[in-house]
Amino acid sequence: MIVNPYFIGSFILLIFIMLTLDLGVFNKKIHKISNKEAVVWSFVWIGLAMIFGLFIYLFLGVEKSSEFYTAFLIEKALSVDNLFVFILIFNFFKVPNEYHHKVLYWGILGAIVLRAIFIFSGAQIINFTYLPDFTLFGVLIKELNIILTLFGLFLIYAGVKSIGADDDEEKDFSNSWGIKIIKMFFSVSEKYHGSSFFTFDNGKRVATLLLLVVGVIEVTDVLFAVDSIPAIFTVSRDPFILYSSNIFAILGLRSLYFLLANFMHLFAYLKYGLAFILSFIGIKMVIVPVFHIPSPISLIIVAIALIIAVVASIIWKPKEAQVE
Repeated sequence: MIVNPYFIGSFILLIFIMLTLDLGVFNKKIHKISNKEAVVWSFVWIGLAMIFGLFIYLFLGVEKSSEFYTAFLIEKALSVDNLFVFILIFNFFKVPNEYHHKVLYWGILGAIVLRAIFIFSGAQIINFTYLPDFTLFGVLIKELNIILTLFGLFLIYAGVKSIGADDDEEKDFSNSWGIKIIKMFFSVSEKYHGSSFFTFDNGKRVATLLLLVVGVIEVTDVLFAVDSIPAIFTVSRDPFILYSSNIFAILGLRSLYFLLANFMHLFAYLKYGLAFILSFIGIKMVIVPVFHIPSPISLIIVAIALIIAVVASIIWKPKEAQVE
């Protein structure tokens, strides 16, 4: 199904308007984001995603709408891992609280461009890596895709491995590729100069530490996209559905970040839920040539996994959270 160009144009226009309002109007003045503001913007972005999914239902049908909501929820869930790392990055570089929003804004703006490249190029590559149907041990194998199968195995491995992974609060980000790339093009003054990305040192234009932090955020997002992008390809092969759901999911990450930083106890056991989701999606990718799990079922399973993880975190708080 070819998506109506006006539909695509409306999506692009909506994102442009919201990004302009976000930084150019509501957050024009540099300030620390309050919990109330973070909650409001979280509801705004989630609400817009729900409404956009409704329009997809009205114009493209229930199947496409289900794919959109499922991909949105998967990307939203897996992106929470990014936020935990963002907290570590900001702590490592001692970024003042009032600059967090600006760094995340530009980091996510870069992610919008990179995700477009990953999703649309990935869709083309996947289309060329299907094997002809064949029979194995009496079972008909249909539409086996080499790339998706390999990614599925990787996601199963990543899910199992993440269960035993410890949060590395002392991780050193000073050797990040983001910093190395920026230093290839700019001289760097490794200090903060207000909210500026560039300043002048002895008459020479140099990058500030704040720009280095943006570079680290961008590279971190690329690394996490290795998990999340293949995962949503289990939901749909439609690049527009995948990209629009992806963008709505990551645009709300900034407001979610500020809530996460203040309510860590609500996410104590989330890593187990995310590990299950990764493994489930990986299994779905591997078995799809034999058995297809419909998008509505996937949506329910992912939602239940997230709800259980959050409820468990609230009921069985870690000892350190109980002491506080």
